[in-house]
Amino acid sequence: MNVLMFSPGYPAEMQHFTRGLAEVGANVIGLGDQPKASLPEIARAAVGDHIHARSLADEERVIRQVAEYARRVRIDRVECLWEPYMILAARLREMLELPGMTVEQTLPFRDKEIMKDVLDAAGIRTPRHGRGTTVAECREVAERVGFPLIVKPVAGAGSADTYRVDSGDELEAIFPALRHVPQVTIEEFIDGEDMTFDTVCVGGAVAHFNICRYWPRALESKTHEWLSPQTYALRDVEDPALASGREMGFAVLAALGFETGYTHMEWYRTSSGEVVFGEIAARPPGVRTVDLINYASDIDTYRGWAEAVVHARWTQPIERRFNSCWVIKRARGQGRIERIEGLASLLQEYGSWICDVDLLPVGAPRRNWKATLISDGMVFLRHPEIGTLEEIADAFATRLRMYAAQDVRTS
Repeated sequence: MNVLMFSPGYPAEMQHFTRGLAEVGANVIGLGDQPKASLPEIARAAVGDHIHARSLADEERVIRQVAEYARRVRIDRVECLWEPYMILAARLREMLELPGMTVEQTLPFRDKEIMKDVLDAAGIRTPRHGRGTTVAECREVAERVGFPLIVKPVAGAGSADTYRVDSGDELEAIFPALRHVPQVTIEEFIDGEDMTFDTVCVGGAVAHFNICRYWPRALESKTHEWLSPQTYALRDVEDPALASGREMGFAVLAALGFETGYTHMEWYRTSSGEVVFGEIAARPPGVRTVDLINYASDIDTYRGWAEAVVHARWTQPIERRFNSCWVIKRARGQGRIERIEGLASLLQEYGSWICDVDLLPVGAPRRNWKATLISDGMVFLRHPEIGTLEEIADAFATRLRMYAAQDVRTS
């Protein structure tokens, strides 16, 4: 099977999905704005041929390039796990008359208002919501929804350009920052825990699912630099306290008619036990959360996704042995990483429960923590008991410290 894979080397996790395709026997044809020689080694080794597009954002040019290529080489599937280009991928499927999501089927996963309208009609609890394309519309929707509320792009991802708004004055204050956003969704603020429901589906059936809990809430993590955000992939997904969220996840997939691939849904659990839908994407979770899912059960969902799309099956045994967690670290100060404190003692104390340590090295420039969720690095942990894992994660959050300074020099 010849699989056209969008952007096989970026974002970083795409190389592992590309590797998965090759491992299950697909002939992978890359499509991206990087030449093949510039792809990460894992992706480069997995790609048989590569279509170098000047820009994936130039949809008409990309369509012409792929049409020309398809006259010479048969394409059996088009796969895209990067949200900005999912509509383009659907257009290519329609042009080539291939299986997979059409433009109409893709839109509810990209447009948050269409998404929630579909789920409203299915009787699924969503926040009160509305679309805004002008300042006047935003004011009208805000008055109808009521404060506090959340404002975010209709087609956004990763909490970018997302704001909590508690009053009319605060709403007016964010309008200048949203001038570059064509449309926003304005929705009721739900006070509760941020949770996920992540799946690999085959032919409309869920082959594997995962539930994560964020700490703190995603918007708080994007607001306070001093925090060490954590995400937990939970071992006991059959916990009765998660039943309503789990059932909602299955209902959402059915309402949207999702067939085969990876999905990432966010939902809220309030103190009263109510569950409320957040949003869903036809892609895997980001920030290396796929690695968390894999660590929790010693599986490979990069390969599992590939097996689903190429062979319409899932064959990996699932034994939920661990809770897993990542802890994101943000250095104190600006400039380049000057020193890292506390790591040696933590490695000695918790070594058997540490899966990976991926921190910027001394001398590396700090990342912009507001622009990248990974910030200055992360640590991956796991343990069978959730309480113990929380204690270990707290130790890494408080005792592992990174410091940056402007005048660091490397030899």
